[in-house]
Amino acid sequence: MEVYHAFLDKMADLEYRQKLKSTLEWVQENYPELDTVVKWNQPMFTHNGTYIIGFSVSKKHFAIAPEAAGIIHNIGSIEEAGYDYTNNIIRVPWDMPIDYVLLEKLITFNIEDKAECSTFWRK
Repeated sequence: MEVYHAFLDKMADLEYRQKLKSTLEWVQENYPELDTVVKWNQPMFTHNGTYIIGFSVSKKHFAIAPEAAGIIHNIGSIEEAGYDYTNNIIRVPWDMPIDYVLLEKLITFNIEDKAECSTFWRK
């Protein structure tokens, strides 16, 4: 979690910072096999050198970025959670709860789907 401290410390809103910190801690606790890194000013989790999931922040939400394949595979669960999304990110409004079941689906899918992937991003 230390790798994310500098990123989190830049967040002025303490409530938002705690929400994202809790999310990152949840990922780390539930997926200890994932590596932690900050790239492109985003906290990310990787596995065997390949990207699994990343997060970013804005004024109105934080974003979950599981790559397009993760979004496509889980589109029904994303819509069920009530989150807005694009081809590359899922927006979680600061005032909405985090759907950890969805987060688990996104991460598990990427770990399994990218098991043989030898590049950081999908080709």
